[in-house]
Amino acid sequence: MNDAATVIGGADGPTAIFVTRPVGASALTVFALLLAVLALLILAARLLRRDRTLAPLGAALVACADRYVKLLVTLSMDPGDTGTLLPGLFRLEFVRNFGAAWSSLSGARWLLVGVTAVGLGVLIFLVLRVVRHPLGVWSLWLVVGGGVGNLIDRVTRGYVVDMIATEFIDFPVFNVADIFVTCGTVAAAVYYLKYYETHDAKNWEKKKAHGTDPSDNGTGDEQAP
Repeated sequence: MNDAATVIGGADGPTAIFVTRPVGASALTVFALLLAVLALLILAARLLRRDRTLAPLGAALVACADRYVKLLVTLSMDPGDTGTLLPGLFRLEFVRNFGAAWSSLSGARWLLVGVTAVGLGVLIFLVLRVVRHPLGVWSLWLVVGGGVGNLIDRVTRGYVVDMIATEFIDFPVFNVADIFVTCGTVAAAVYYLKYYETHDAKNWEKKKAHGTDPSDNGTGDEQAP
């Protein structure tokens, strides 16, 4: 099923069916708007030197967009239904994932909730107390945004709603949150390999030696090199 439809009327009167935009088109629109807003936020953050202030807003937008796309899918499709997204590249396919990546640990709901919550807590601690470089700040917050989107699913539904299936390779079905978790993780790896030692390693040493740095009120931003 690809279109969201509303039926008004019944056996005792005329029946009207109103078909809204295809789910795939709506999902693509939301994703495109999310990317555009994130690009504007990052540009504003770089111009204003406020990466650590605006990146959490970006994470919140990722989580909200993920929730909205999942809502579109669950309200207009049944598990196993497919629809059009980007022909030849991606299709919609409503899948309920009760495990982690590649359905590993399937059924271990609360273990996955606990591991995810701890992981997100560690990332938030690092991005608030250690990481200052813009690439590190944005990459970690985007991972957090995606992680929160999937965590809400696990807590409220017991499974994660996936809906993006690849047509050109055999790959597990994924969702909007997964995209940002993956991209953020890759960006974080680049940050760690290229910038961490020269920009932020000293912050970790300060935490170990002195605890919280009294000169850091948690709102300062590191300038890009």
